[in-house]
Amino acid sequence: MAKNNKFDKIINIRNKKASFEFEFLDKFKSGIVLRGTEIKSIREGKVSLTEAYCYFKGDELFIKQMHIAPYTLAAHYNHDPVRERKLLLQKQELKKLQNKFSEKGLSIVPVRIFINDRGLAKMEVALAKGKKVHDKRRSIKEKDAKRDLQRMAF
Repeated sequence: MAKNNKFDKIINIRNKKASFEFEFLDKFKSGIVLRGTEIKSIREGKVSLTEAYCYFKGDELFIKQMHIAPYTLAAHYNHDPVRERKLLLQKQELKKLQNKFSEKGLSIVPVRIFINDRGLAKMEVALAKGKKVHDKRRSIKEKDAKRDLQRMAF
């Protein structure tokens, strides 16, 4: 008999707005420095990446405005929902990102957050370039055409 555990489901939270607003040039997987109850809220799927962005402070990469809801069963040791969190990348990846980030028009955008097979929270960040209005219109047309083809198939 299997127990029904609220942490059993697979967590894969995507930033859908980022793929519409940006064109991804390169993707990296990074770890996240979390405190106390944050991992429990992530495992429950209570994370929002829509307004989050990454920036460099010295030689370290941080994410800001990522909202992790407070854990409901925690006592007074709960976390701040929108605090800045450090991202863990290898030195070579950080140097590569920092060199590209200094170019005009490039941003580092969080794409998704997930739990790996070892139970650790990981984040996928992308080096991205902002889309122009006509690029956004093209992506909307492609989505509509794809949806119409799927409807005709059924």
